[in-house]
This record gives sequence, structure tokens and C-alpha cells, in this order.
Amino acid sequence: MKLSLPVRASATAVVAAAALLTGGSIAGAAPAPVATAAPDIPVANVKAHLAQLQSIATANGGNRAHGRTGYKASLDYVKAKLDAAGFTTTVQQFTSSGRTGYNLIADWPGGDTGQVVMSGSHLDSVTAGPGINDNGSGSAAVLETALAVARSNYQPTKHLRFAWWGAEELGMVGSRYYVNSLTTANRSKISGYLNFDMIGSPNPGYFVYDDDPAIEKTFQTYFTGIGVSTEIETEGDGRSDHAPFKNAGIPVGGLFSGADYIKTSAQAAKWGGTAGKAFDACYHSSCDTSSNINDTALNRNADALAYAVWGLSA
Repeated sequence: MKLSLPVRASATAVVAAAALLTGGSIAGAAPAPVATAAPDIPVANVKAHLAQLQSIATANGGNRAHGRTGYKASLDYVKAKLDAAGFTTTVQQFTSSGRTGYNLIADWPGGDTGQVVMSGSHLDSVTAGPGINDNGSGSAAVLETALAVARSNYQPTKHLRFAWWGAEELGMVGSRYYVNSLTTANRSKISGYLNFDMIGSPNPGYFVYDDDPAIEKTFQTYFTGIGVSTEIETEGDGRSDHAPFKNAGIPVGGLFSGADYIKTSAQAAKWGGTAGKAFDACYHSSCDTSSNINDTALNRNADALAYAVWGLSA
């Protein structure tokens, strides 16, 4: 997640698709009677991707930042997994701060390309550290969900697209470049964009974006089903890759487990963890390593991600 701006204010396995999509603004809501069941996303698989990202950072100066060798190695790792699974991948190149950056876009063959459900995360870290929670956590969960699509040979009604963004830490550069490169017609084909930026914070909260009613309801339904209370996400408003999509009029949603805001006593009573401590005390620091992850939060959020992808694309 990008650094704070001074002016910014501080489940059930199967669900009726109509219940997921009624009452919101997500486009093309013509649901089948029942959505296909989303699979459980093995947290061990997500953590295996994080271990690879940590190894990449360690071998490349301790980070995976824009324009550095660690970022490109991270992108190559994700792309190889997707190519082997049968996705159609595209690497989009841009320039920022005098360095070459890259976005990775992966399309799952099939589905109505006039109705695209898109999920994404930023793959870059800050230069200070390996960025395993920010944002290896989101990147690894999006990757494993994409691989689950392939393993199950899921054939949704809508078209599925996944993305890993470059240079988010410089101000959502990669995602903005992607959105700006779309024609008006192609923008209108994106039914919704789901963003996952920091979903394994070590002192976690459970925050849901409230930008689009239908997408928000989908995530809320999942967390209600597993007995976890959520709060509306405010810490990351305008600070992550959903912002360029929202500014272009595309419905957005997502999940977040907290950054440098302090967990309150009420939140600790609700979610566990330590009151008076940041959700992620290693935010944007060298200690954001593979040990800076809460497995329970990572597991719940990865499963919620898959639940939304299946439910919103059925």
C-alpha cells in the first residue's frame, strides 16, 4: 500500500447468485439460480508463494521494488505459474521515475468478455524491505485463487481476469496506466474490480471496502457465514489500486487487514490481537518478512477472495 497522504482522513460454500448480485451496481447481473461452490484456498499454498517472494527479495538486495531486479523476478515467478495453468498472460510495460515497470494481466479462457470480473493486487514492495504482507499477501492469494480456477476448470458465465500491478508504492502508477490504456468500451466491460492489498497483517483486523453495494455484500456474506465481524475499510481509501478503477467509474471492492493504524480495545475484543499496537508494526519496513504474517487472517481473506470471484462471476 502506498504511503499515507497528509490530507487523507484518518460462509457458506454455496450461495444464491441472485442474493449476491441484487441491489448493487455491478454490471450485467443476470444470475443463474445457484452459484457454483467456491473451493477452499489452501493457506499452505498461499504461504508457499510468500516463501518464494521472500527468497526472491533475499536474492535481490532485500526488496522487490519498482525498477529493481526483485520486482521483475517476482513477476516472472507469478507469470510462469499462470502460463503453466493455462491462462493467457500479458505483460504491460510502462516507465516511472526513470525505471521500467511491469503489470501482469492473466485472462482465464471463456466467459462473456463483455462482463469481466477482475481481481488484482500490487506486486511491488517498498525499497526498505521484501514486502511480504505489503503486498505479497494479496499477490499470493490472488495467484492461488487463479490457480484454483484452473485446477477446478471453472467455467463461469462472466470472464475472469487477474492482475498484478507494478509501482503501486509510487502512487498506483501501474494500475493507473492500465486503466488509462483501456478504451471507453473496454472499461465498460469490467463489471467489477476486486482489490487485495495487505490481507495477512500480524495484528489483523477484518475490513471490507464499501464502495459498491453488491461487492461489499458478497464479502459480508462470506464473513457472516464464518462468524467473523467486519468493519468498513477507511485506512486505505484512495491509497491502493482500486482508486484508478473507481475514478474511471468501474465498481470496486476489496479486503484489507490493516497497516499502521492502531488497533483499538474494541477491535481487540472483537478480533483478538493486541490493542494499542499497529495492525502491522512492520509496515513499509525491513521486518515485513515471511514471519510478518497472521496465518488465520491470510486463510480467511484468501477464502473470501475465492468466494467473491466465484459468486460474482457465476
